[in-house]
Amino acid sequence: MAPSSETLTAERILEATEEVLRRHGPAKATVVDVARALGVSHGSVYRHFRTKAALREAVTKRWLDRTSAALAGIATDAGRTPEDRLRSWLLTLFDAKRHKAGDDPELFATYTVLTTENSEAVDEHIADLTGQLAGIVRAGVESGDFASADPLVTAQALFQATARFHDPGYHREWERPGAQGEFEAVLELLTRGLRA
Repeated sequence: MAPSSETLTAERILEATEEVLRRHGPAKATVVDVARALGVSHGSVYRHFRTKAALREAVTKRWLDRTSAALAGIATDAGRTPEDRLRSWLLTLFDAKRHKAGDDPELFATYTVLTTENSEAVDEHIADLTGQLAGIVRAGVESGDFASADPLVTAQALFQATARFHDPGYHREWERPGAQGEFEAVLELLTRGLRA
């Protein structure tokens, strides 16, 4: 294969892997397909990712990290009240998951498969998200807006209570008529319960 004119980086490999997964799906996509898309040998891909499993884990983590990064700014925005941050954070999470499922259903289906293979990446993602929520709850306790004996336990409960609106297993329900109203009703109940 002719070498690509651009420097081969892990990021370029992950971008190409995402496109290959979109085109072929997780069952048929191979490292050779990724290398072919990049115009390099499969050995070049293996220099960055030692195994196919490592490549699939990295692309899964990259996909999950996009959501975490979008939410991190909301969680730490001291210019907003903790309740506003909580509402905005949960709404942004719901919107992000809904868009991933609706805007690119093939890739969403692929990542649903990959996340079951990469439970460590998923566990880290959930820990990051509940950590962000715990920071919001902690800020609410410190400002006197929220009551919580343990912000992390409260954050985990909030995450579980809203799972229907962000867990990919529920993605078929997200576009149902009334889903947005149901989300808002749950959010109102949760924020009312948190108020000091």
